[in-house]
Amino acid sequence: MIDWLILATAAFLAGLLNTIAGGGTFLTFPALVFTGVPIVAANATSAVAVFPGYLGGAMGFRREIGAFDRRLLLKIVAVTAVGGFLGSLLLLVSSNEAFSAVVPFLLLAATAAFAFAGRIQAWAAAHDFARPGGVVGTLAVSIYGGYFNGGLGIVLLALFALWGMRDLNLMNGLKNALSFVLSAVSVVTFTVAGIVSWPQAVVMMAAATIGGYAGAPLARALPREVVRAIVIAVGLAMSAVFFWRLIM
Repeated sequence: MIDWLILATAAFLAGLLNTIAGGGTFLTFPALVFTGVPIVAANATSAVAVFPGYLGGAMGFRREIGAFDRRLLLKIVAVTAVGGFLGSLLLLVSSNEAFSAVVPFLLLAATAAFAFAGRIQAWAAAHDFARPGGVVGTLAVSIYGGYFNGGLGIVLLALFALWGMRDLNLMNGLKNALSFVLSAVSVVTFTVAGIVSWPQAVVMMAAATIGGYAGAPLARALPREVVRAIVIAVGLAMSAVFFWRLIM
C-alpha cells in the first residue's frame, strides 16, 4: 500500500508540475524505480503515466489554445507526432549509457534557452528554430520528447520562447497539448514493444490527470516571473541530478 501511495502521490504532483512548469517525469521516474520497477520499464511506464495529465492541463487552457492560429496548430501537431514516433524508436534501440550521457546536456541547454530567450531569439532570428511552427525546431524537440520525456515541458517552453511567444498561459496550453500528442505516440510504441508496467501505469495515469487539471488555474493565477522562476529552478535541478548520475 505504501508503494501505491508513493506512485499515486508522485503522479499527482507530476501532473500539477507539468501543467505549471514541466519536469513532472522527474517525480514519476524515480518513484517507479524506488518501488522496484526495472529502469528501462520505469522510463517507459513514466512516460505512459504522465500523458493523461497533459490532456487535463490542455483542457484547463482550452481558451488560450482556441485563440491560437488553427492551421499553424495543425502543422505543429503533425510534426510533433512524427518526431515523437522517431524518438520512441530511438529509445528502443539505444543503450542505457547513451541515454544517461545525452539527457543532462539537453536539459541544461533547454533551461538556458528559456532563461535567456530574448538574447537567443535575436541571435536565432534568421533560423527555422525562431519561426513559429518551424519544422526543424519542432521536430528536434519532439524527437527528444519521444526519446526521454523528462523535462519535455521545459524544452517546449524554451522552443516557444525562441519563437517569440510571451503569453505564458498560451505557452503552457500549447506545451500540454503537444506533450499529450507526443506522449500518446510514445505510449503506443512502448505498448507494442511490451515494456510498460501497466498496473503501476494505470494508477499513475489517473492521479496525473487530476493533477494536470488542478494545475491550470494555479498556473494562470501565478505571476509571470514566478512561473518563469519555477521553470528555471526545475530545469536546473533536473540538470544537476542527471549530471550527478552521469559522474557517479
